[in-house]
Amino acid sequence: MSYRPRIPSPDRRAVLRGSLAASAALTLPLTATAAPAFALSGRPRAAWGVQVGDVTPSSALVWVRSDRPARMIVETSATESFRRARTWHGPLVGSGTDFTGTTPLYGLPAGEQVHYRVTLADPDDPRRTGEPVYGTFRTAPARRRDGVRFLWSGDIAGQGWGINPDIGGYRVYDEMRRLDPDFFLCSGDNIYADGVIEPSVTLPDGRVWRNVTTEEKAKVAETLAEYRGNFRYNLLDENLRRFNAQVPSIIQWDDHEVRNNWYPGQILDDVRYTEKNVDVLAARSMRAFREYFPVSTLHESSGDGRVHRVVRHGPLLDVFVLDMRSFRNANSPGRQPDDTTGILGAEQLDWLKRELSRSRAVWKVIAADMPLGLVVTDGATDFEAVAQGDPGAPLGRELQIAELLRFIKHRRITGTLWLTADVHYTSAQHYAPERAAFKDFAPFWEFVSGPLAAGGFPANALDSTFGPDQVFVRAPDRANVSPMESPQFFGEVDIDGDSGELTVRLRAQGGSVLFSKVLQPGRVGQ
Repeated sequence: MSYRPRIPSPDRRAVLRGSLAASAALTLPLTATAAPAFALSGRPRAAWGVQVGDVTPSSALVWVRSDRPARMIVETSATESFRRARTWHGPLVGSGTDFTGTTPLYGLPAGEQVHYRVTLADPDDPRRTGEPVYGTFRTAPARRRDGVRFLWSGDIAGQGWGINPDIGGYRVYDEMRRLDPDFFLCSGDNIYADGVIEPSVTLPDGRVWRNVTTEEKAKVAETLAEYRGNFRYNLLDENLRRFNAQVPSIIQWDDHEVRNNWYPGQILDDVRYTEKNVDVLAARSMRAFREYFPVSTLHESSGDGRVHRVVRHGPLLDVFVLDMRSFRNANSPGRQPDDTTGILGAEQLDWLKRELSRSRAVWKVIAADMPLGLVVTDGATDFEAVAQGDPGAPLGRELQIAELLRFIKHRRITGTLWLTADVHYTSAQHYAPERAAFKDFAPFWEFVSGPLAAGGFPANALDSTFGPDQVFVRAPDRANVSPMESPQFFGEVDIDGDSGELTVRLRAQGGSVLFSKVLQPGRVGQ
């Protein structure tokens, strides 16, 4: 299937000329040197922009942050003129949520462009309102023939590489926005709470990388305020704010939202931390994560407090968002012959098998925050992901993945595809039983992308338990290569509405497609 860039609809072009131009004027007053100060008088302002998350054919979540207590009001319309607008009365935002709020939208038309604007009103005088902030998104299609196209990546502001005004900040977000995807899947490491952002870093060739800095990024995050400041940091970048105003998201988390390689019950031996209990840190981070992203299962009106969920994006696509962090066992050498906890926990594994068997979508994307067959270490003897370098029969966390892969094969679940980030390079792995030590599964593909704004790293070793063949890899030859020295990476998935074919493209910042693969629908394995 040849690739043809999507031509925006007339409404979409109008958005780029109209609503988003207004959005840029009204939501991008921040300088590249400091966060907006809390004003003591005047009208509420939404200088941090807007976001939309977990879009389905009929629903979405709209997010905003105010600079003071305010009532959130959302209006939606089929046109940018906002004639016949529908009004949604959102929450009262205040210090308890760091002045953030999320409003759920229901009963939306499927497969249509939705224009929205968010207005913040003084809670004591509803007539005193701030300037509205504009955004737009497409609802998921109800018809198969409409097709779906989305992007994915992860790893933002890692290894000390933050917002650099000399290179235009996070320019990769502008590049992704111009591709006009239906949504963006962020595979985790939305922040680096354990990563300090210094004012400048000297590169190996003598050039100087300059960072936008904030108080909260001057040390590792421990307090709720520091975690909130980490999530707020990325929103200083105008490329990201413009992207958020146009492209809805599906967000998951991984380790750096809390601390590198963390697991439940861990007690830290790290002099940078005064709070040594990771469970305490994780709870603070999760509260800030819930405040700063529109995630359906974390919303107070209907959520159940978990990150793992299914986002149903019409008849062609279901996205199964995993949480490979919150329910895992401790990192170890990974040689246990019996492991019911694994990397997902027993309850999440049961949930995933149940939801996969119920899915009627043509394609079932399993959004993993860590890769399956790449060996990711944690210190000298322990392992951080699934693979542990032993090419033999499944052991440790591999046992849980083996159980899942066996289930997919025996239930004849078609169209599964694994997407992930985490390792700071891009690659494509095909897994097949004829190459594997464990053979009771159907072939499948795993695609890796990232980082978006972090250091690049050399490729990891492969573990042959599930028979991976790395058909493509692009990675730096040394650790922590800056974004000035190596392009950032993201992936694109394009599902054709007529044929049902799914095309994966691994992209590098700058517009180049590094690798592409076309997969056929209706197959248990590829």
